[in-house]
Amino acid sequence: MILDGLVLNNLPPYKRQVGLQFQDHLLFPNMTVGENLAFALPVSYKKSERRERVEQALSDCKLSGFFEQDPSMLSGGQKARISLMRTLLSEPKALLLDEPFSRLDTTLRSSFRRFVLQQVQSRRIPALMVTHDEQDIPDKGLLLKL
Repeated sequence: MILDGLVLNNLPPYKRQVGLQFQDHLLFPNMTVGENLAFALPVSYKKSERRERVEQALSDCKLSGFFEQDPSMLSGGQKARISLMRTLLSEPKALLLDEPFSRLDTTLRSSFRRFVLQQVQSRRIPALMVTHDEQDIPDKGLLLKL
């Protein structure tokens, strides 16, 4: 696989810069919500910048004030949002998404889907998304509909 002119085949996964979002949330149980998010940030961010980026991510996914929260205390939808925000915070050069919005309730799903797709478009991240919900497919043809 080649991404931005770089052959990824022999690179270790952490150097590929490909965000992989599974349908299951996969949060680290030994870390707080904030630590889970900060874990994904590139090491180039200073400590103060890291906290600021995490707080902004929490605000963006409507979970302000959850930095110190234990992930086991979150609902399924909250875990899904944190997991997806962690993937975006890793600043991937490509995204692979497996039913990323399926665990969210209808109202939240629509607004969070819009936010994520805007992030993908504004950052110009190539994305491949598996979904059974046609509402997940952007109108602008950003993703291939099979």
